[in-house]
Amino acid sequence: MKNYKSKLLNIVNQANKCHSVCRKTNTACQEKSCRLWINYESDLNCTEIAVQNNGKMVFREISDRLNLTPSRIKQIETETLKKLAKKMAGI
Repeated sequence: MKNYKSKLLNIVNQANKCHSVCRKTNTACQEKSCRLWINYESDLNCTEIAVQNNGKMVFREISDRLNLTPSRIKQIETETLKKLAKKMAGI
């Protein structure tokens, strides 16, 4: 569990640096290896910036950014919530 937390913190720290630079310079991120990168220049190619700019989004808005259907986004959400519930039950 400690290793998982460490990896998660590293991801968050790297993403914070990346999106902070993009936000300050108002330029689209070019760091495609970043976990938060999306091909959506209106949100500077960053999911973190997308959430900060738009707040809660409906499945259609998310699907537009990820080039998936809204029903696929719903499937992903359902699968993720099941996995999260399973992990939380084990803690």
